[in-house]
Amino acid sequence: MWDADVAVVGGGAAGLSLAARLSGLRDGPAVVLVDAPPGPLTPPERTWCYWEEPGGRWDDLLTARWDRLRITGADGGRTTLAAAPFQYKMLRSDRLRDAVHARLRDAGHARVEAVVGSVRDLPGGGAEVTGVDAAGRPVRLRARWAFDSRPPPRPRPARTALLQHFRGWFVRTAAPAFDPAAADLMDFRTPQPTHGLSFGYVLPLGPCEALVEYTEFGRAPLTTAAYDAALRHYTRDILGLAAPEVTATEQGVIPMTDARLPRRTGRAVFPLGAAGGATRPSTGYTFAATQRQTRSVARALGRGRVPLPPAPYPARSRAMDAVMLRALDTGRVAGDAFFTGLFRGVRTERLLRFLDGRTRWWEDALIGFSTPVGPMLRTAVELPRLRRALPAGAPPPPGDPRPAATTP
Repeated sequence: MWDADVAVVGGGAAGLSLAARLSGLRDGPAVVLVDAPPGPLTPPERTWCYWEEPGGRWDDLLTARWDRLRITGADGGRTTLAAAPFQYKMLRSDRLRDAVHARLRDAGHARVEAVVGSVRDLPGGGAEVTGVDAAGRPVRLRARWAFDSRPPPRPRPARTALLQHFRGWFVRTAAPAFDPAAADLMDFRTPQPTHGLSFGYVLPLGPCEALVEYTEFGRAPLTTAAYDAALRHYTRDILGLAAPEVTATEQGVIPMTDARLPRRTGRAVFPLGAAGGATRPSTGYTFAATQRQTRSVARALGRGRVPLPPAPYPARSRAMDAVMLRALDTGRVAGDAFFTGLFRGVRTERLLRFLDGRTRWWEDALIGFSTPVGPMLRTAVELPRLRRALPAGAPPPPGDPRPAATTP
């Protein structure tokens, strides 16, 4: 006997998106969403941003959207771009969570609060989810299919393993200071670190309110105090904000790696979202690819097929990302000049499709000529000779006899 047809593990963007799609299927599968009870394992509120055409699935839940994008180079030169036919959209996690929980409840599906310990195949078919609830009582659920959106417990071998790490302040100013029609994606007037890159990121929520973030691509995150110092410098000395009120904060770390992530971990168990490779290695964007994954899974289940999530990005996109990450990690390209050149040299609509993995091969070739060709070609020739290894100090996967290795 099954507790549900589909068990969805994790209450982040991937788990919520899949649960919502399945709850909307006519005569669809019975769904149970398993997410952490309130406490230290509950994910903090966060912001998901992505670009898509107007009229998207979550438009009624958006906090803000922008029709123009802005890039500011280290020299202060500003490039303002029309995002059409797309819009840049901001979705807050609490709004998505509340809406999906209501949809599940209205459709008669189940939700279980538990700290999940394992998601595995059952010998006779199907999958089992085990864990404990908030009171420490064991939880055991059986389903025909299980989708696990929890972050992988350990990194996987890679040739390059960087982190996109950031801290953001939601700020309010006494006088108008922001342009609500434009999102500042990358402002490279921040002091650049000796390794990797840094930039400011400003999402106006009104003339006097915005989310202002300090972001780095590098090998290790900063302390909270160091992020706050960088944000004080950015808001005061670069943006010219006089003592803005900080109303809320958010902070995060996103892996940027060319590690190979599995699309399936059992006959009936599938990773989903970032765990299933939905994070674009070169940018850290995840939400749009997660929507493609969950849409495909829901379609397969609705048609009675094996719901294997699709590869989030074409192999060609992953190969180009691997070259970019290695070139940045080795210092062969300067990150600020690299991204500024892309946005200044490539048509916006094509570049946004490229960053979403939806361009054709000849478009990718044209975009490649907008990058530092020599260093990128040298890196492309070097990559096949490099061994994939675990980051320094990382434990090997269970059952793997190899010792922890350092990045070559």
